Amino acid sequence: MTATTQEQARWTRARLGYRGPPLDLLTARFDRHVYASHAHEEFSIGVCVDGSEVIAYRGGHLRPSPGSIVVLDPGEMHTGGPAASDGYAYRALYPAPSLLADGTLGGDIPHFREPLVADPELATALSRAHAELSACPDPLEAESRLPWLLTALARRHSTSRATNDTVPGTAHIAHAVRDRLADDLLAPPSLADLATDLGLSRYQLLRAFRTTMGIPPYAWLAQHRVNRARGLLESGLKPAEVAALVGFADQAHLTRWFRRVLGVTPAAYRNSVRSSAHNSARNSVQDGRR
Repeated sequence: MTATTQEQARWTRARLGYRGPPLDLLTARFDRHVYASHAHEEFSIGVCVDGSEVIAYRGGHLRPSPGSIVVLDPGEMHTGGPAASDGYAYRALYPAPSLLADGTLGGDIPHFREPLVADPELATALSRAHAELSACPDPLEAESRLPWLLTALARRHSTSRATNDTVPGTAHIAHAVRDRLADDLLAPPSLADLATDLGLSRYQLLRAFRTTMGIPPYAWLAQHRVNRARGLLESGLKPAEVAALVGFADQAHLTRWFRRVLGVTPAAYRNSVRSSAHNSARNSVQDGRR
């Protein structure tokens, strides 16, 4: 970033599961920069969030606008730059081809005839997941959200055919995954490993869990961690200590989920319950003296 422009680019590396493969995320804003012609070994999937860009690709030009999804196949040469003086901003991720094959018939690598995709719902979900994982790249959250969205992209907009969505024994699958996650709060197993143990694809596991529990695995585990944190806070431990004991990356991560679930910060909750307990004990003593 320079003093005369708003140009910036920030890379974040998310990990799909605590021992899983990495997936790079890019958050960028360019007013002048034009990429040299290049290609990626992975898919390049971007969501335009502001301004306008022009991308030279397959002998033509793509002109994404805010809300557009751009899908560039592995090995395809392309360039990109601003289409107007006010520049453009986008969020991109670079998944291995296999991540888009889960949930498609035969597991073949998807092909996108139309690289410019109009799907507002999916664009919003991809952009939100990208922003939140760039801020806090939790491995289980990344593995729960990104492969699910990438599978949706391939099933909706590529030439690949979708697999049968029916997964027998969904409740049994979901409860088995739930119990495994609860057993190891600090370093839960990857969803890919759990899926292999259950003879499923990761997409099938995610579908079974969402169907039964109503939320993805990372959200269930975060809420379970919050419930465990409540007891530790009530015992007098500080939020920073509690975050480490229940598996959150740091106090900020604990606070984010604590507020989502209970509407207050861990510190406010701790002060409130301890104050209530103190007042109750004092009233009991006073009652005993009467």
